[in-house]
Amino acid sequence: MKATWATGRRKTAVAQVRILPGNGKVSINGSDINEYFPVELYRINALKPLSVTKNESKYDCLIRVKGGGKSGQTGAVQLAIARAIGKIDEEFHNALRDAGLLTRDPRMVERKKYGQKKARKRFQFSKR
Repeated sequence: MKATWATGRRKTAVAQVRILPGNGKVSINGSDINEYFPVELYRINALKPLSVTKNESKYDCLIRVKGGGKSGQTGAVQLAIARAIGKIDEEFHNALRDAGLLTRDPRMVERKKYGQKKARKRFQFSKR
């Protein structure tokens, strides 16, 4: 099997994943996943597609991620891995679909409006 590519996005983060047959090594931007995501919850969420399809030790993942914060990057990595694994086998695709891992989260930050403090927060009103 050759390498499988996929892209995932979440908020303003973009992740590109290349999956190769291997022994479960995951590197993000050239460093190990444990160094890049020191919070265990982020690692669990990022690798959820591998655990749902029971492929933790079958594939190596080379990941490039940029933009956003750690939470957005986690979601982008999760979607990219799910899309790449879904390309490998139709059974994996169905399992990932049932787990809700192939749906792109459309929520983005609302832009700030002029004459206001933030997107929806207004300046304090003074009658007199």
